[in-house]
Amino acid sequence: MWQELVAMQITEVRELSDSELEKELTEQERALMNLRFRKATMQLTNTNELGNTRKTIARIKTVIRERAITASMASESPESLAQGE
Repeated sequence: MWQELVAMQITEVRELSDSELEKELTEQERALMNLRFRKATMQLTNTNELGNTRKTIARIKTVIRERAITASMASESPESLAQGE
């Protein structure tokens, strides 16, 4: 009935493009909400799915943040970095 959710490894997450990351984040958040409803109604048999989904969401958010930091570092000039600004 319910498909098993497999936690994505960080290497798999890093291979995704920015748009794919946003799409996957939305899907994982929906899956987490669904899992919470199933847990509340006692339909969830494998409670490990909750933790795996939360960890996958954290990995996706980490990669999004890493890319944002890298982009902001790249936009700064080397002179401002040398001066400590």
